Amino acid sequence: MSAAAARRRKQLAKKASAEASGGEGTDPVSARLQSLLSDESDKSEETAYEALQLAQSQVRRFVKTGKYDDATQLAYDVSMTLLEKMGRASVASQLLNLLVQVLNETHTECTPEWTARFAKIDAAYRAAVTADATIDAEERERLGRLHLQFLRGVVKWSDNLGTVRYGAQDLHELLGNQCWRMAGAYQEEDSRAAAAAAAAAQQAGGDVDEEDEDASVPWLRCEAVTHLSLAEKPSSIASYLKTLPAPTADELKMGHDCPASERDALLTRSVLVLCAVENLRDANILLRAYIADIESRDVDDLKKSYMDKKDGRAPAHIIFCSMLLRVCEKEIKTGPLYTWLLKSFGSELSTMFKPDVVKAYCTKIGRVYFNIEPPPSMMSTLENMMGMMGGGGGAMGGGGMGGNPMAGMNPAMMQQMMQQMQGM
Repeated sequence: MSAAAARRRKQLAKKASAEASGGEGTDPVSARLQSLLSDESDKSEETAYEALQLAQSQVRRFVKTGKYDDATQLAYDVSMTLLEKMGRASVASQLLNLLVQVLNETHTECTPEWTARFAKIDAAYRAAVTADATIDAEERERLGRLHLQFLRGVVKWSDNLGTVRYGAQDLHELLGNQCWRMAGAYQEEDSRAAAAAAAAAQQAGGDVDEEDEDASVPWLRCEAVTHLSLAEKPSSIASYLKTLPAPTADELKMGHDCPASERDALLTRSVLVLCAVENLRDANILLRAYIADIESRDVDDLKKSYMDKKDGRAPAHIIFCSMLLRVCEKEIKTGPLYTWLLKSFGSELSTMFKPDVVKAYCTKIGRVYFNIEPPPSMMSTLENMMGMMGGGGGAMGGGGMGGNPMAGMNPAMMQQMMQQMQGM
């Protein structure tokens, strides 16, 4: 045997032995990666990027050789090190995207352990962005948007590979809170022009692309309450709504041309989402909190105004939500009341942000509670909308009507209201 062949044979034996024992101890790539991450004195961006490239190489190698757990563990560990020890959110975001990609490619199941890990990633990422005084407002906005897209991917993964309908509730909570934070950031930077452009495109019948939606305060807040509804966090929704201004005089006028009051519209959207996923319990909790701590108008007066078409006031959102919950808690035969209720409140629903999505929620509610089948043209829209919700909605059914202003109204009284409305 020649000397070259002997060396080659020795190298192959050494490689096989390293792979049998895991290989990390002798692999030069792993050794270099560990050396970079363990050096706490060097937190430069160059070092972080080198660690990123080495980690990406190792993760892909693990996936290729079928070591899926090693791949996801390495991606998580290095991401946390980049965030916690080096404070490099921009660099870590690239590895986090690879982590979500690998979780999907390897069909890794969404478990409580992984949900807890993503909560740690979320906290570490936001802490790293906040602590970095060198980044400007534009870069901070970009990092916030990257994190938003990352959390969307995580929620979608939990929906596809988890055991909870629409996805893990804890992940929905993370995404909902991030949406609200981003909406606040854009509002502070006076980005109302982008929001107006997005709203104008929607009213014109055009589609708003994802990038525009990410910069739209109304859409981000709509997405926030949707995900918090799926996370079963009515108290969080109420806390956020409490920070918004009360309806203006123009927004309270009958037949107003302006969009519905954002605070009222977000309440209605949240209640519709909760009803659509059959979570009447949290819908009642949210409505009670809104009436007790947020709504300043007299509820009895709003009841009377809802039926009075001559007082010049638009129907109140809290009365609509109250009646909606009351009807959904009854039998299927109350379907005509539900149809009337939508008709009586149709003008307000049409002024809410993305009314096509609102209509899809209403269609889903009619189908679930009253066996009202949507027209064939609505079926695909409905299925796509519910699929895009991507998570949550665990605890179903629900809760008494304590605190509901319409709790004392029986179906016969509502039937009378419907006849009065039709006669006007």
